[in-house]
Amino acid sequence: MSIAHTVVTVLGALMVGFSAYSVFVGAEYVVKPLADYGVPRAWWTWLGVAKAAGALGLLVGLAVPAVGYAAAVGVVLYFLGAVVTVLRARAYAHVPFPLVYMAPVAASLVIALAA
Repeated sequence: MSIAHTVVTVLGALMVGFSAYSVFVGAEYVVKPLADYGVPRAWWTWLGVAKAAGALGLLVGLAVPAVGYAAAVGVVLYFLGAVVTVLRARAYAHVPFPLVYMAPVAASLVIALAA
């Protein structure tokens, strides 16, 4: 495991964890767009749980690589789903937001697989 992989993985986990925290506390800049996109309120907690589990899995993956691979794939798929949701809502200006959260996780996966 390289230093770059560790740094990028921890950064990705922190970003995804912050995103989960933002859902849990009902941060306006997160929950208002979810409502605008038509995401049912009943799903919000579960979306936060999925992000929190992904962030934890990324950190565990530093010690158990298979867990990290699975977590990274799951988080990347989660945020690709978020991009699809934003596109379906025709909120094109919001597309970069899930991509920003996904980028370090995807980079972590690429670095891990390249090693």
